Amino acid sequence: MRVGVVGCGIIAKAYVEGSTAFESFDVVACADLDAESAEAFAEVHGLEMSTVARLVADPSIDVVLNLTPPAAHAAVIRAALAAGKHVYTEKPLATTVAEGRELLAEADRLGLRIGCAPDTFLGSAYETARELVVQGEIGTPLTATATFLVGGPDRWHPNADVFYRAGGGPMLDIAPYYLTAIASLLGPYRAALGLATTPTPERRFGVGPRAGETFIVDVPTHAVAALQLVSGALATVTVSFEAFGQYSSGLVLHGSGGSLELPDANAFGGAVRIRNGSGEWEPLEYAAKGATETRGLGLDEMVEAIGEERPHRASGALGLHVLETALAALRSAEEGRTVQIGRFDAVQLR
Repeated sequence: MRVGVVGCGIIAKAYVEGSTAFESFDVVACADLDAESAEAFAEVHGLEMSTVARLVADPSIDVVLNLTPPAAHAAVIRAALAAGKHVYTEKPLATTVAEGRELLAEADRLGLRIGCAPDTFLGSAYETARELVVQGEIGTPLTATATFLVGGPDRWHPNADVFYRAGGGPMLDIAPYYLTAIASLLGPYRAALGLATTPTPERRFGVGPRAGETFIVDVPTHAVAALQLVSGALATVTVSFEAFGQYSSGLVLHGSGGSLELPDANAFGGAVRIRNGSGEWEPLEYAAKGATETRGLGLDEMVEAIGEERPHRASGALGLHVLETALAALRSAEEGRTVQIGRFDAVQLR
């Protein structure tokens, strides 16, 4: 399939460079509201430069790869669907659950697919862990503990303020890596209890043309979610943009008969370790997927699923479930109560 990229920012480079590992699609065009950015990106990567409207309407484009800021996700997806295009979007799917539901309903009505990042849970490390859980290697899963603490994108992203507006913040920007991974390992979520704070309400651009300028933060920048899964297992997810000069990311699953330690869900590969009972941690060997362990794996799987007429795994439905879970945790933090999460068909996780 022919893919057109909308949004030529930092993450677009990773997708386009990673696309060479896949035979199911070719990235052929790009567009951005900033014409200069689109032109420069097109020149570097050998793509056709277009406007957003022209790319979305182009009958030769089969899939729109939506890499715009979070607040623009829904509008781009809606336009692409109206033009008869499948869509693969960066997370979050939208900024509200209602908007996300509308998009999925429209895609279903039109017979089109929506895929949603992240896709790292499809990598070999997490697929290995999923098989071990299914095989009962740690007994009955009891709990998952995930942490993802960084200093925030203002140190490295020239337009970092978009990550501190509606649709941003660590619970919607980085928690989805672990919310998605845990759902793939243990099943969907039922309820959320959250706490959230904003220790640094004013930020400063560290790079780019606005370096040194300050901006006000609109969303919580440090949050903890306690989650109940449909299976009965419990999970905690701690995410932060307040751990300056740090990068701490990891996940541990505990079961009735042992534990699994998994690598950074913001990347592919990494060490997987298992501990049975009170024994020592032991490394697990697993077969990696080679060059396909890269951004674009979810898009590739979606395109293959379209051809095979089966559900795809990094789906808009899963993206919506993760969005609803993250927003439930933030709503809980605001209201001081447990928030229930809508049902999600676990079959789609397989």
